[in-house]
Amino acid sequence: MRCYLHALLLCMVFAVFSVLYVFNQLPVASSFESQYEDGWTDRRTKKSSGRQPQFGAQGTGHIVRNGGGVPSLFAHQEHDRTREKPASASVQEATRDERLHLAVVACGPRLEETLTMLKSALLFSAKPLHFHIFAEDHLHGSFGESLDLWPSVFQTRFNYTTYPITFPSENAKEWKKLFKPCASQRLFLPLILKDVDSLLYVDTDILFLQPVEEIWSLLSLFNSTHLAAMAPEHEEPRIAWYNRFARHPYYGKTGVNSGVMLMNMTRIREKYFKNDMTSVPLKWVELLMPLLQKYKLNITWGDQDLLNIIFHHNPESLYVFPCQWNYRPDHCIYGSNCLEAEQEGVFILHGNRGVYHDDKQPAFRAVYEAIQKYTFGDNLVQSLLLPLEAKLQETKHTYCGRASHMFTKRLKRSISILQQETIEGR
Repeated sequence: MRCYLHALLLCMVFAVFSVLYVFNQLPVASSFESQYEDGWTDRRTKKSSGRQPQFGAQGTGHIVRNGGGVPSLFAHQEHDRTREKPASASVQEATRDERLHLAVVACGPRLEETLTMLKSALLFSAKPLHFHIFAEDHLHGSFGESLDLWPSVFQTRFNYTTYPITFPSENAKEWKKLFKPCASQRLFLPLILKDVDSLLYVDTDILFLQPVEEIWSLLSLFNSTHLAAMAPEHEEPRIAWYNRFARHPYYGKTGVNSGVMLMNMTRIREKYFKNDMTSVPLKWVELLMPLLQKYKLNITWGDQDLLNIIFHHNPESLYVFPCQWNYRPDHCIYGSNCLEAEQEGVFILHGNRGVYHDDKQPAFRAVYEAIQKYTFGDNLVQSLLLPLEAKLQETKHTYCGRASHMFTKRLKRSISILQQETIEGR
């Protein structure tokens, strides 16, 4: 009986300290949330209305840090092209409710790779797109110059906004050095883009081989508890990473990969998440910092590991889509192991491991270079598909090269549909 009481007492003490620790982190989360609620002002809006708007997806112009005597944290221009080009503004306004929101985080030498990804998204999509580009300040001008040079017929089908890389000021250094520079920015998108209901986040090394609206339509398959969708990290447990090496909880049998992440951000902001730090469920803004503090010495893949931990404890919140929506070298490097891609083709190509820029997986590089070199307006069959197929024939000495027919299967379908829509006067 005495042993039982001692054990019970120890459990109670541990629970109390756990609660105290988590709630000690909440002021950090709260200050970060208030940073976005009160810390940003759109000069042009302020001049015209005399009031300070919340920072959200639609803000434009020069953004300044607000607050008495507080120095400016960022100096950047958030660029909404539709405000600066009235000729296309009416088109965008008419279709505003139909826009598909696509976010990407670009740091370091990722400008050209990101532009190629955005080009692939625009090539086949019929719905209007809004690109949310989070980038280091010195890249903002280059993004604007490049995107504004795209032909006017394509300009009417998208607009874009550039944002600074932003982390909670109290722990900015920890977040910046997590995995790769700026990678963990994606964790804070629901807190930054407060006016965006749903969002597709992709890494810079993503290529769309079919319209963006195809993956966007998966939102309609969410049940009442789903708030995000990702693909498994691996299909084959024998070569999977998480179940062999992870030192932290992860989702399912092999974990999930966050390179393509579809989100209902309204649900993310509203949900209270179960966790292993306290018995008290926490909101997203309250959860991130305590999670980092607990697992920062045990995680290898940064923010992806944190997402795996979150959905390990909240599996009902994740919709898992098949591997052809996030097809990586892991799916063919040792032989084909993505059955869905074998049957239907690759929908989204993910060139992680830097395979677009080296000779380790020439089939992946061939697709990247074909889209990168393609000129808007040229015949897609003659200028994109046929040169790509010829190049892929040179990669048959690799396992991924032998599976490269899956790379063009969906691409052919996308081009065919686009040609038909062009004939019909889309």
